[in-house]
Amino acid sequence: MKKILERIIEIPEGIEITVKDKTFVVKGKGKEISKSFDMGKITVSIKDKKVNISAKKFTRRESKMVGTIWAHLKNMIKGIEEDFVYKLEICNVHFPMNVKVDGDKVIIKSFLGETTQRVSRIMPNSKIDIKGNEITISSPDIEAAGQTAANLEKATKLVGKDRRIFQDGIYITEKCGREI
Repeated sequence: MKKILERIIEIPEGIEITVKDKTFVVKGKGKEISKSFDMGKITVSIKDKKVNISAKKFTRRESKMVGTIWAHLKNMIKGIEEDFVYKLEICNVHFPMNVKVDGDKVIIKSFLGETTQRVSRIMPNSKIDIKGNEITISSPDIEAAGQTAANLEKATKLVGKDRRIFQDGIYITEKCGREI
């Protein structure tokens, strides 16, 4: 078994990464993303435009955490360079849905002819654009964009009805450039 486990990430030009206690902050191009991790025995050092994540005398837990922190940092850098984009489609058969953004919420009216409104939360640092039957969510934080899309899909989830017949709802059609 190895005695030292380490992963190295190259920092691109125009991006600045700082580590304070357990919090990583990635800045660049007018955007900022911060995340906190339970570090345990993991050490992080930044030298010569490289982030070194390492653990000495590691267990499985530290091995997993090194990989997790490495993957999150790569996604944070990628998000600073270019926003993560999710595309959703509003599908209705008989009753047209009215979907509008109201502050940090999305209000869905007339879902399956219901008189009550369904509300979905928009995560911080996410932007929503609604054009016709297409909803576009963009954010530099992949978790915020994905959770906002999931909240919209969950708000129109059917309970107690056959989904083969009642196909109305809001569905994710594309995430981060990959069609579903």
